[in-house]
Amino acid sequence: MEENSGKYLFFYLKTGGGHLAPARAVAEKIKSEYGRRVEIILADGLAGSSNIIRKTIEAGYRNLINKAAPVFTILYAIHKIRVVSKSVIAVAGYFMKSGIEKQILDSNPDKIVIFHYLVIKPVYDVIRKYNLQTRVITVVTDPFTAPAGWFLRRDQNFIVFSEMLREKCVRMGIRNDYIRVFPFVLDQRFSGKISKSRAQLIRADQGFKPDSRIILIMGGGDGMPHGKKILEKIIKSNVDAEIAVVCGNNEDMYEHVNKICTKYKVDNVMVYRFIDFVYSLIAISDIVITKCGASTFMEILLLGKIPLINTYIWEQEKGNMEFVISSKMGIYEKRTKRIPDVVNNLLTDSGLYNSFVSNIRKASLKNGVNVVSDYILDFQN
Repeated sequence: MEENSGKYLFFYLKTGGGHLAPARAVAEKIKSEYGRRVEIILADGLAGSSNIIRKTIEAGYRNLINKAAPVFTILYAIHKIRVVSKSVIAVAGYFMKSGIEKQILDSNPDKIVIFHYLVIKPVYDVIRKYNLQTRVITVVTDPFTAPAGWFLRRDQNFIVFSEMLREKCVRMGIRNDYIRVFPFVLDQRFSGKISKSRAQLIRADQGFKPDSRIILIMGGGDGMPHGKKILEKIIKSNVDAEIAVVCGNNEDMYEHVNKICTKYKVDNVMVYRFIDFVYSLIAISDIVITKCGASTFMEILLLGKIPLINTYIWEQEKGNMEFVISSKMGIYEKRTKRIPDVVNNLLTDSGLYNSFVSNIRKASLKNGVNVVSDYILDFQN
């Protein structure tokens, strides 16, 4: 195969944006530079599976996270037992294998890049079944505390996003030469900050005042857990700021947020459904009240904004939260009633606010999309 050429198959699942977002970011980066020589196919690992299986995996994950977090916590803990993890992955792989097999055989890729651990077993099963010479790379999309399912197969070529996770892999018996550490992957837009003039244009376009402080409330694609309560408490506290609320695909949250705005007759709140300009909103915000999904908190930090974390998924996102707090780049406050006081302290105490901004700047965080894309392109193992 000619260097930097060929067909690449990127497998993801729609179980949270943290898997699709890195896959899409790398795909777009490679296409922008090598689009004529490299064909990237973004492949849903559940394509070809029955609607029941798709809903069980996609909607089941979403419902557990948003509506039954304690149940998810228990299942996550049980999943750390190797025999349980292997059994769950085997069952999921059984129902996914035929669809994945068809996609691999139809596309005949030179390389396969995996962005979700449930896809690992069926991909390697297909490769073994047909004795394929396809090169495979696994991108572990959880930067610090990753589910055990990623590492059941130890003879993989791993990309991980922290030295902490690399060390964990080595302790589990994975050879060090199978592991490469890179900065977390985000959309190319997060590689640089916007100018003040561009920020003013965004403010005007979105209806914000030119010199106001802006509080952004956002989670992932399904909105921010407790977002309605947080908004109402901030409104009642009369914080001197404008507020943007991103509800994502959560129609219930969208309706309730609008009812809250009507109830209190406020004109300083902008409400959004699912949007494709999160970058712009983060860039003009001063504080982002959020959960601690991998892509979300890294987007906030790369743009130099302060994350105020109200919740995270135990244990999957615990490492993300601990990284932010131990580095003093943000605040974790799980008590919703305390959020307005924390926000007000940040907005009125310039020394406190600037200390967090300074720590973010000193961390010198980078977007890994360029180096990860180059590694995948050059990978020949």
